Amino acid sequence: MIAGFLNLYKPVGWTSHDCVAKVRRLLNLKKVGHGGTLDPKAAGVLPIALGRATRLLQFLPPDKAYRAIIRLGVITTTDDLEGEICYSAGASSLTESAAIAPLSTFIGTIEQVPPRYSAIQVQGQRLYDLARRGKAIDVPKRTVTVHHITPVAWQPGEFPELTVEIACGAGTYIRSIARDLGAALGVGGTLAALERTKSSGFTLESSLSLAQLEAQLQTDSYTPIAPAIVLKHHPRIVLSADAARRWQQGQKIPHRFQEADLNCQHYQVFGPGDRFLGMTEWAFVPDTDETRLLPQVVFTPPD
Repeated sequence: MIAGFLNLYKPVGWTSHDCVAKVRRLLNLKKVGHGGTLDPKAAGVLPIALGRATRLLQFLPPDKAYRAIIRLGVITTTDDLEGEICYSAGASSLTESAAIAPLSTFIGTIEQVPPRYSAIQVQGQRLYDLARRGKAIDVPKRTVTVHHITPVAWQPGEFPELTVEIACGAGTYIRSIARDLGAALGVGGTLAALERTKSSGFTLESSLSLAQLEAQLQTDSYTPIAPAIVLKHHPRIVLSADAARRWQQGQKIPHRFQEADLNCQHYQVFGPGDRFLGMTEWAFVPDTDETRLLPQVVFTPPD
């Protein structure tokens, strides 16, 4: 049975759910999941988990990177070009140096107001459902982390466009950055285009389009990405054959750690022959200095 990961390039116009459904049909596989939803009008890296690997999505690294085009001089209801225009005055006098000057204020750990049209739940309802019904509601702020924002292109005109590359943590809304940059400049702003270039360790350069995936399947040349590669940011623990079997059966296995290793929460577990078995955490045994491995996801069941 297929089990592993796929680095999929999501095309514009497809939802993340559409991509999962297509991959499920192509692979004739029931269990398929994705990490990190992309808006339909956004393109780029969409991590896909196949088979038993869907249980490993929770262990993927959270950081993401984007290339975004921000259009200035216009405001929309959705903070991108999908929404209705609610302000349009142009900003032809805006210079590139002036446009990039406020970018530093969006770097670091910041508070951000998500778009009114987003999947965040408030009072048990999605914000986009409330917005579509015309409900007035205060969108709660959230704390997000932006590692860097780098300007890469400037297109002057009545509605100038600034292209930036953004590296950030999970939960960051690029639409909000576009909107807030426009507000900081006093001209309004909205997101014109978005491509995700990195997500959960997967990069744009190694991604496969749906057409490429289908072609590889037709020639029987497609190979899923092994979990051990995707989860390499987690330290490794190698168990003996007997300890591995007992861990796979759900037992809490004694394991001696180096003190520095106790700073890590999750570990990859391998058995003899460098066989990936799953993910574990650790805990102290009460009233002792002994540590034990607590199975979290047993990826490879015992023989």
